[in-house]
Amino acid sequence: MQRTSVSLAASALVMSLALTGVAHAQTVRAGTVAGATPAAPASVTTPSRLDDILARHTLRVCTTGDYKPYSFLRPDGQFEGIDIDLAESLAKSLGAKAEYVKTSWSNLMNDFVAKCDIAVGGVSTTLERQKRAFFTAPYMEDGKTPIVRCDDVDKYQTVAQIDQPSVRTIVNPGGTNERFAKQFFPHSQLIEYPDNVTIFKQILENKADVMVTDASETLLQQKLNPGLCSVHPDKPFQFGEKAYLLPRGDVPLQQYVDQWLHLARSSGEFQAVYDKWLK
Repeated sequence: MQRTSVSLAASALVMSLALTGVAHAQTVRAGTVAGATPAAPASVTTPSRLDDILARHTLRVCTTGDYKPYSFLRPDGQFEGIDIDLAESLAKSLGAKAEYVKTSWSNLMNDFVAKCDIAVGGVSTTLERQKRAFFTAPYMEDGKTPIVRCDDVDKYQTVAQIDQPSVRTIVNPGGTNERFAKQFFPHSQLIEYPDNVTIFKQILENKADVMVTDASETLLQQKLNPGLCSVHPDKPFQFGEKAYLLPRGDVPLQQYVDQWLHLARSSGEFQAVYDKWLK
């Protein structure tokens, strides 16, 4: 009887200790150990470029200045175009002044990441650019189509007609035009021409035959250069979109610019700017 009583007492002690341990563990996990204050959850705030822009009152805008009708650097040193007007509108909504950083298509991404809050000027959306930056919602569809001398419109209707050893295709280096030409016209005589402003004169002067670029640019250039004609701009070779580049990962700034763009389109402001330059 004595051994049985001791055994029962020991079992009760073990059970008590076990229950105490479970309760202690639960208390620790709940952060309510006797005499201790529960730990407050950590607060994590991700900084946004939006706050920087509001604080410094400047919006740093990267643009090439060589792509009418979106962005063009005039001889007097001032930028103009669809995206310049819209960048000014965006800056005004932020209580800021637009500060332009001249770049090139070859250096666009590096300059944007290092120096700018936004990049504008007819920037096409691509997966390669998406790897290093955010895009806003697209504001325009705009695919690749040819521009040629008007007498040659029937000769250059298809990719196959252009991709011939006898055809001189001309392209500005560093952007989506160059990538398109190298991918689809490998058999043509590919001419790289560095000045995107005077490149169309090369076709007029019979130093090149075809340039394939965004349909909106061909429509403007045929107005600026009588003798040049856009080839089926309503049925481009490739689907494309225009959008603005923003810092990768900066959701607050992206949401702000998307909302500003949405309101500009809804109010008619965007259409008024578009009509000013293309109609």
